Amino acid sequence: MYEGVHARPDGESTVARLAATAADYGFEGIVVRNHGDAQTSYDSGGIADEYGVDVVEGIEIRSDDVGQASGLVGNYRSKRTVVCVHGGSLNRFAVEQSQVDVLAHPMRNGDVNHVLAKAAVENDVRLEFNFARVLRADGGPRVKAIRRLRKLRELVEQYDAPYVVSADPRSHLQLRSPRELAAVGSVLGFGPEEVTDGLREWKRLVDRNRSRRSDSVVAPGVRIERDVDTDWEESK
Repeated sequence: MYEGVHARPDGESTVARLAATAADYGFEGIVVRNHGDAQTSYDSGGIADEYGVDVVEGIEIRSDDVGQASGLVGNYRSKRTVVCVHGGSLNRFAVEQSQVDVLAHPMRNGDVNHVLAKAAVENDVRLEFNFARVLRADGGPRVKAIRRLRKLRELVEQYDAPYVVSADPRSHLQLRSPRELAAVGSVLGFGPEEVTDGLREWKRLVDRNRSRRSDSVVAPGVRIERDVDTDWEESK
């Protein structure tokens, strides 16, 4: 099981600190999905060796402009193992792009309906069940978050849409174990295996995308260049 995290400067903890805590909680890996304007440098291999967890280079693309977002997706698709899009105004854009892996927190400042759920299935874009507000908010905001995530769950179940689960931690103190996340999921109507499946989906994405990237390398420093849009679509 993997977790998608935000590290300093997008969060409060370093990649190494997040990896150490994730290892203590039983995770096999973390996906560092800092927003594009808050990237950080880190030695993924060295951290992985030290703490025994996979450290995956990802990104969460955030923009108010669809054209800019499209360019960023194309730019980072070959540079990051996991490409997420910041949910909200970009919900429709994200689920219509086969190059996007995850639509992050789509219900936080946006909505998902049956049209978007169907598009996510067609383009193999995972919808994120983001538990951040359920875990860290209270009162009305927490109740609203639970209600919206329940709606998302109904759509995912109805259309068999792909999904991931995350506590969306921005600090090692915000990481939660798979068992704790399963308990949160039960409030939303999930069974324990459904939540762990969402955590495992991060790893499935990582394995798939690494395989795709390695297939384009024929020798050190020699890469087969393809049309990214066409190649990504044909390999689904």
